Amino acid sequence: MLKDAMTGFELYRPTDLDTAIDILTRHRGNAWVLAGGYDSLDWFKERVRTPGVVVDLEGIEELRGIREIDGGGLEIGATTTLTDLERHPQVRGRFGLLADAARRVASPQIRNAGTLGGNVCQDTRCWYYRYGVSCYRAGGNTCYAAAPEAMNREHAIYGASRCVAVSPSDTAPALVALDAEMVVRSARGERVIEAGDFFMEPSVDIRRMTVLEPGDVLVSIRLPGRWAGADFRFEKVADRATWDFALVSVASAFRMDGATIADARIVCGAVQCVPRRLRSVERRVAGQTRTEEVALAAGALAVADAEPLAFNGYKVPLVQNLVKRAVLGA
Repeated sequence: MLKDAMTGFELYRPTDLDTAIDILTRHRGNAWVLAGGYDSLDWFKERVRTPGVVVDLEGIEELRGIREIDGGGLEIGATTTLTDLERHPQVRGRFGLLADAARRVASPQIRNAGTLGGNVCQDTRCWYYRYGVSCYRAGGNTCYAAAPEAMNREHAIYGASRCVAVSPSDTAPALVALDAEMVVRSARGERVIEAGDFFMEPSVDIRRMTVLEPGDVLVSIRLPGRWAGADFRFEKVADRATWDFALVSVASAFRMDGATIADARIVCGAVQCVPRRLRSVERRVAGQTRTEEVALAAGALAVADAEPLAFNGYKVPLVQNLVKRAVLGA
């Protein structure tokens, strides 16, 4: 029926980045950036998002591909597909953590079209928010998911600030663990943002998941060489191995000095609105060997300040055990 049709919009398909930025600037506040499109089209079909202008980035060659950069690192175009990322020999060889995270996204069909930039920029999956309920994130004055009787099995156990939604990206924790840099361009020029600062805390701006503003385009992600070849582990727990979003994930990188952990990055996904870097755990394990005692202490420390909701308390032992396994290198 006509009333169920997707809301109409103007579609632009620029072939260069400058043109895309010009369109986004002219239609600032009423434009939507389209990458692979899987998350975007869901929003449009449910009519929760009704932009007047959609800018499809697929035809912009400079936004695709994986390139060497100084210092042994890589630069990955934002519209590089997740399949290309997981299969690329340099990503697999130097930064296997990101390749493993990309491999765990959804299904092969989605990874064939889904992009790295789209995966890190996707909006939260909270049931209430995505289906048009006027919650805090949607401009209302209530978080329906925080209520005792709410459907909050998939929601946050850390860092709630009015909103208890979580970041749904599988690749985001890996990028934070790798000290990645996000390259963003707009009409104002280019800026480089550390991955750990790219994701938006609800206490800062509850309406955004990232620091991207209207008119911004994420053009690439840089992986510095300092973590190349480290001891990596990515583990994701989901209801099903294919398709499902994480209930909890842990991305970890360890730089070893013989049997001793010289440096560490441990980042959790699906437990907070942003990827949660466990800095206290990283400090606890640095200078230690990989023993059961150290791993148990790391797991306990990881959940010391967890605040589960009515139906997601199971996430606490999941985080504890995944961190323990990461520290042990299981």
